[in-house]
Amino acid sequence: MTTLIERKRDGGVLDPAEIRWMISEYAADRLPDYQMSALLMAVFMEGLEPQELDAWTDAMLHSGEILDLSNVPIPKVDKHSTGGVGDKVSIPLAPMVAACGVAVPMMSGRGLGHTGGTLDKLESIPGFRTALDPPEFRSIVERTGLVLAGQSETLVPADRRLYALRDATGTVPSIPLIASSIMSKKLAEDLDALVLDVKVGRGAFMRDLDRAHLLAETMVGIGAARDTQVVAVLTDMGQPLGRAVGNANEIAESIEVLQGGGPPDLLEVTYRLGEEMLMRSGKAVERADARSRLEEAVESGAAFEKLAEVVIAQGGDPEALHDPGLLPSAGHEHVITASSTGYLARADALDIGMGAVALGAGRQRKEDGIDPAVGITIEAKLGDMVEEGQPLARVAWNDSARLEAALRYVEGAFAVSSEEVVAPPLIYGEVS
Repeated sequence: MTTLIERKRDGGVLDPAEIRWMISEYAADRLPDYQMSALLMAVFMEGLEPQELDAWTDAMLHSGEILDLSNVPIPKVDKHSTGGVGDKVSIPLAPMVAACGVAVPMMSGRGLGHTGGTLDKLESIPGFRTALDPPEFRSIVERTGLVLAGQSETLVPADRRLYALRDATGTVPSIPLIASSIMSKKLAEDLDALVLDVKVGRGAFMRDLDRAHLLAETMVGIGAARDTQVVAVLTDMGQPLGRAVGNANEIAESIEVLQGGGPPDLLEVTYRLGEEMLMRSGKAVERADARSRLEEAVESGAAFEKLAEVVIAQGGDPEALHDPGLLPSAGHEHVITASSTGYLARADALDIGMGAVALGAGRQRKEDGIDPAVGITIEAKLGDMVEEGQPLARVAWNDSARLEAALRYVEGAFAVSSEEVVAPPLIYGEVS
């Protein structure tokens, strides 16, 4: 292993057999974290050649069990986001698409760094279980056409270990490591197609459009090499998506979307990704038809009922969907107001995400617990006209020390300009 670390550190190339050995040994806990950490840093600095990335992804994919969903007779399409702040899109999107006759075997993750995790949000629904073994995962997909779960012990175990190690070693924003992590999990789901939401901006792991585009191309290429349709949509993460940042409050906002409401930016991204999922599944040929089908699923209540169905199937209390007041809520609120009248010029997603972590809505260490009740509600978006003293954000808190730590980030996240501000586009384009 020392030889491999040194070769990659010095810009050399690892051959496929070496990569397979290394990944299998680490998954079996026969390589120590400190050696794999050194290798990850070398990859972070030097990258992976195409043949290395192919071997790395393949080794992770085959480090455990691969799902067999051949008994599911309808198209199987999943969606994955590279991570953002306030990005609860998967929660309303998956039932909307499933209500249109597409199976969505969604395998999600926990919060990583300053970005939230779909599993953490779902677990704020009382009783909801995200830890499913492969037989139960398959059974729920076959019965409901939808599952919202985490990685099991046997599915891509190498990635589960590497995911946590990357977060602890500063090697998260590496294009080959992100691409292989996402694609190994998704290829293990036996999908017909995959739609990726690649976030761009201060609150994303890809800060600039060129690197985000490269990540998208890398993942699309991995899918093409394995005969899986993949399309990547590049979306903005300069400011939080929607209004809610946290866990229970993001579930409440997701319910709002499924009941026909929700913030315009969240709706735009959700529907665009849903359109791609329906078109890749063959359920729609044109974007307008796909949009119409998704809107009908919401208006008829079918999408909301699909979420309720999967909540019941995974042990959750569906009454929390009908009455979001049953979700966890914090005991206190702190309001951040505009210091002057003008246009909102800054609502920094990174600072707001870090503030949410400090508050207890995310993890500073992988062993930390989550407080599902705390969070931040954004009251103004970039370009909005605001008055002096107008609320910009509401911070729901339970612990005064955590509030103090969170405000160090959140109070500096906003800026007001006397000159008119034009908000950036929400969607930058796609790669397929």
